[in-house]
Amino acid sequence: MARLRLALIAGGVSGEREVSLKGAKGVEAALDPRKYEVVRYDPATDLSRLAADAEAIDVAFILLHGIHGEDGTMQGFLDLLGIPYQGAGVLGSALAMDKNLAKTMYRLHGLPVAPWEMAVPGDVDDAQRLLAILRLPLVIKPVRQGSSIGMSIVREESELGPALALAFEHDREVLVEEFISGREITVGVIGNDELEALPLVEIIPDAKYDFFDYEAKYREGATREICPAEVDDLVWEKAQQYGLTAHRALQLRGYSRTDMIIGDDGIYLLETNTIPGMTPTSLLPQAAAAFGLDFPALLDRLVELALDGAGDRRVSPKERL
Repeated sequence: MARLRLALIAGGVSGEREVSLKGAKGVEAALDPRKYEVVRYDPATDLSRLAADAEAIDVAFILLHGIHGEDGTMQGFLDLLGIPYQGAGVLGSALAMDKNLAKTMYRLHGLPVAPWEMAVPGDVDDAQRLLAILRLPLVIKPVRQGSSIGMSIVREESELGPALALAFEHDREVLVEEFISGREITVGVIGNDELEALPLVEIIPDAKYDFFDYEAKYREGATREICPAEVDDLVWEKAQQYGLTAHRALQLRGYSRTDMIIGDDGIYLLETNTIPGMTPTSLLPQAAAAFGLDFPALLDRLVELALDGAGDRRVSPKERL
């Protein structure tokens, strides 16, 4: 059988560039050379080459995180080129990347979320409007950043202005939500029309971290991960159902990973990742391994799902003219 020519797209221009490149190295090493001819493309330098090569590419594997990669822009570019790719399309990618819209969709589908409010630049100097609506402690997040970039937890009123200023440095829109204390878990989902929820993973950052921030995510040994998570059956089933509902609510395909908090009064959704970390020890690959898919098999499955969904968005050469 002829090998598939696979465009591995990684790097890009977001603040998560190095994470993307590290993940791509692991993915390329795990892809079976008997099945795939892998060609690397970095959107920071190679968009014109990718366009020129489009007709010779069978499938793309997007391993970009953050803006201009996880937000629907690369997905739209590949749609125009007629190249199928793993994961969510333009709409789903954009919805999931925008934390305000994602929380709105969660709530519309009956999923529990912490109370939140969108900040305005004037709140940096006078945060009383926010404090009249929300209770401390608060989580401050740029709306369209990943890996906790620009995120803060505010426990005192005096911390709120600087935290908002930091978030506005990373995005023109900033979300403020009430902090939910509890155990952090994540739920992976895989599939197109028929979905499977993967085993839960619990995330336990070292005690020196206030939350699962950039360093806790990527510094070796900074976080302990338990897979399968040690939770009771009711929590397990409810969390998996929430993951499936979130995946459908955001119009996703292929795979996703939804982060949640087990609070004192239930499970709350945080956000959904449409291109989760993809090193062999990343959260979704760990869950897939517990499900019975080792890393190479997981990559094969994602490519299969990309090709299975290609008819929905692939443009024929005649249509591109």
